Amino acid sequence: MPSISQETKWKRPEILLFVMGAAMPLAFGIWQALLNNFTIERANFTGVEIGILQSLREIPGFMAFAVVFVLLLMREQTLAILSLLILGIGTAITGYFPSALELYVTTVLMSIGFHYFETVNQSLQLQWFDKETAAYNMGRVRAIGSFGALVAFGVGWLCLDVMNLSMEIVYVIGGGATVLLALYCWMAFPRFPEKVEQHKKIILRKRYWLYYALQFLSGARRQIFVVFAGFLMVEKFGFDAAAISAMFLVNGALNMVLAPQIGKLIGKWGERRSLTVEYIGLVIVFLGYAIVQDPWVAVALYILDHLFFSMAIAMKTYFQKIADPRDIAPTAGVSFTINHIAAVVLPAAYGVLWLISPAAVFITGAGLAFMSLILSRFVPLVPEEGREVCWRSRQTVEQGAE
Repeated sequence: MPSISQETKWKRPEILLFVMGAAMPLAFGIWQALLNNFTIERANFTGVEIGILQSLREIPGFMAFAVVFVLLLMREQTLAILSLLILGIGTAITGYFPSALELYVTTVLMSIGFHYFETVNQSLQLQWFDKETAAYNMGRVRAIGSFGALVAFGVGWLCLDVMNLSMEIVYVIGGGATVLLALYCWMAFPRFPEKVEQHKKIILRKRYWLYYALQFLSGARRQIFVVFAGFLMVEKFGFDAAAISAMFLVNGALNMVLAPQIGKLIGKWGERRSLTVEYIGLVIVFLGYAIVQDPWVAVALYILDHLFFSMAIAMKTYFQKIADPRDIAPTAGVSFTINHIAAVVLPAAYGVLWLISPAAVFITGAGLAFMSLILSRFVPLVPEEGREVCWRSRQTVEQGAE
């Protein structure tokens, strides 16, 4: 009979985060991979309807601050697993409700699970990972998530292109897999105690203003990519669902390999330099989308965007270093709400702009990335409580850090 230490060796908080990190993209990856083709082929969506759907999808993210009230009723670990169940169920039933109104409803249901899971998952990572290794471990979580997405996209391509299954069945497979893994997480892992008791109220602190500003711009910029980059592939270059799944497959494979290395790089470079590199890269990527005429160049830009997005881990570790440990859970909810303020409005508004000039949509994304670049220069070289913002020159701060 194995010893207690052997039995419980794998039942650690970080292992639970890894399993949940793999479970989420099985459903969301399928939902994302099929969305553009399903809405265009089954529901005859234009840019206007897809913009409305994406705006509705972001409402639960905008309401993420309410997670602190849910935590009055249940623990964060429990809420994370429940959110995975809702995400899986919402994805599984999507294919059987193809009208515009029905798609709006199933999208909101799926989105409640997705956004509340992401909010609590971020909080648990910041609480359970040590500051010294947080960037690397977050990179590992992202790599495992990329593996889960890789499986989802591979299944999507196999089912659609090789087995000729319907998109409805593929939705069930992806959503059902997430439901099964969520149930496994509930039954197999113990309830882990909190390291520090979290505040159970909404918290906004003046000293976190730079983190809030970076989150706001990240949410606005990210929506342009999430909504319209894939839509560009389908509408302009004629990619079918199998081609989109294959593109996601390559993207997931690269992220699975590179995300932990990017985490190590963030630990070596520090948050300010990492964010600077990310935002310079995103300016280039968005300007590229505005003028791209070759589908292979568009695919390359899509993959580059995801690699740069992995460097956003630096924004999380920046907050971890400056935060009161008791603020992590409520601030995770507030930051997700801030991240989604623009997200609720922009997709619908940009859906109209898309009809006039798709290039203009991506040019504004480059502008948002440039604004983030400016703000990133205010991140201290050595962020910590009491040193949240750097107003001095680079040379002065470096001398002080020495």
